[in-house]
Amino acid sequence: MLTGKVTWVENMAMVAKSGSGHEITLDAAPDNAGDDRGARPKELTLLSLGGCTGMDVISIMKKKRVPFKSFSIELEADTSKEHPQVFTEIRLIYRTEGEGVERESVDRAIQLSQERYCGVTHMLNKTAKLVIISEINGDRKELGF
Repeated sequence: MLTGKVTWVENMAMVAKSGSGHEITLDAAPDNAGDDRGARPKELTLLSLGGCTGMDVISIMKKKRVPFKSFSIELEADTSKEHPQVFTEIRLIYRTEGEGVERESVDRAIQLSQERYCGVTHMLNKTAKLVIISEINGDRKELGF
C-alpha cells in the first residue's frame, strides 16, 4: 500500500510527504491565491508519468546494453477548458543520445514501458490521448502503438 500526507502551510501552500519520507512543496500561482512556492499538483502528475516510464526505459536499455550517454523525456499536456480540467492529450518526447544506439532497441524499451510496465501511463491513458515520440541522436519518430 502506498501512503502519503499533505499538510497545509499557509495561503495555498502545502507540504506533501510520501510514505518513503520524501517531501515536496505544493503551491498555486499568485493569480490563484498562491505564492508560487512549489509545483502545481497537475505538474507533479505529469512529472510522475515521466519518472515512471523513464525508469522503465532506462532499466530495459541497461539490461539490453544499449550504449546511451544521455536520456530525457520532455512532457507537454493539454487540458480540457471546463472543470475539472483533466489532461486531454499528453505528448512524451523521449530523447536518447549515444554512439551506436539502435532505434529498434530504444523504441522497443519505450513500447514495453507504455504497454506493460508503467502504471502511471495506464492510469492517465484512460482520460488522455498519449502521443509518443522517440528522438535518437536528433532523429525524431512518432511511435504508433
